Amino acid sequence: MNKNLLPKNAAEQFDIEGLNALVNELLDEARRQGATAAEVGGNLASGLSVTVRKGEVETIEHNRDKGMGVTVYFGQRKGSASTTEFSPAAVKSTVQAACDIARYTTEDPCHGLAPAELMATSIPDLELFHPWDLTPERAIVLARECEAAALAIDARITNSEGGAVNTHAGFYVYGNSHGFLGAYPTTRHSVSCAVIAGEGDAMQRDYWYSTDRNAELLEPVEAVGCQAAERTVRRLGGRRLSTRQVPVLFSAEIASSLLSHFVAAIRGGALYRKSSFLVDHLGKQIFPGFVHLYEQPHIEGALGSTPFDNEGVATEQRDLVREGILQSYILDNYSACKLGMKTTGNAGGVHNLTIAAGAAGQNVPDTLSLQALLKQMDRGLLITELMGQGVRLITGDYSRGAAGFWVENGEIQYPVEEITVAGNLRDMFAKLVMVGSDVDLRSNIRTGSWLVERMTVAGE
Repeated sequence: MNKNLLPKNAAEQFDIEGLNALVNELLDEARRQGATAAEVGGNLASGLSVTVRKGEVETIEHNRDKGMGVTVYFGQRKGSASTTEFSPAAVKSTVQAACDIARYTTEDPCHGLAPAELMATSIPDLELFHPWDLTPERAIVLARECEAAALAIDARITNSEGGAVNTHAGFYVYGNSHGFLGAYPTTRHSVSCAVIAGEGDAMQRDYWYSTDRNAELLEPVEAVGCQAAERTVRRLGGRRLSTRQVPVLFSAEIASSLLSHFVAAIRGGALYRKSSFLVDHLGKQIFPGFVHLYEQPHIEGALGSTPFDNEGVATEQRDLVREGILQSYILDNYSACKLGMKTTGNAGGVHNLTIAAGAAGQNVPDTLSLQALLKQMDRGLLITELMGQGVRLITGDYSRGAAGFWVENGEIQYPVEEITVAGNLRDMFAKLVMVGSDVDLRSNIRTGSWLVERMTVAGE
């Protein structure tokens, strides 16, 4: 394969015809070895990562990865194997390994390909491929500029964990014995910075980053550095709080974790294993009536966009929650079979999961900016960082370390630290008061800030 590290277009980057031929070769070999069905997924990737700390280059990494995974079915027995070698001998031995596994596994009535009629029939161009013609020398300059901007903000910025610039290009291909074969290229680029501020004996750290499929849409490196520094400095002088119950406002970049917990609770694997607090909640009220939660898999250029899922199933816009009521689970073909349902096209995860800005009650402000949510909260806690993994999905119990700011009269008063915020996800979802319009677009979960009516804050 003739590949360049940073191509001008996908054809220069990837041997697309060769990859398609390889998928078909693996499928044909599976058929020759007696498999009744098979599927193949593979990817090629290349990238550049540069990190600078205190003006000095710490790392320069080039990476090139490739791999193919094959899954074969003998009736309802399944075996899988993978390879990073694409020679004819490697193809044969990889398929042989998968077949050997399948012949000795127990039959499972839910093993098999997703239904043929659900396969994607067209692969739209979702503008996911925007290669960045970035040399290591230029990446170093950008990383230095990012870090320098952070260090210049305030004399209390005493140290740095570095500025970083990353660029990545990949190509994903999937085919199965239904005759489906689909592929698409993607890119992802980022700039980040983390610094440390000191005042007396107190030290604080914070960071910021920008990421996008198109490098031209990244925040300027100086802006990323400044944001990292400002976020760090504002945390100096942090205090602890006495234990209390108050409204809690999760900033947008933190609120996405709450949606991640919701996704985990309605994922098919957790449901058929009865390990979720939302088992048998389809059609039931989970959130207040203003909440609308939906997938948008075909947004051009978005980080969670994809024309088909990891089983070849066509993706489409759909509601998960409408008027606060759970409309759909998140299912791949196997978990759907276990639940007696149909796959939702979520093999591999959700696709641009979006919660619409909105509010409960009559006194809804004209704008739903973070500042408006602070005013609405009046007195309470703004959380900008969460720590630990204190979430129990089977019960919904929620307890995590946190840091942020105490708010009085709708205005930030002082930073807080060394506290724990606790509640239950069921109650937190039901008592969601507002979702802001300050949407964080840096992942496949797109949400603004969340104002929750009341939670326990444990401190001194």
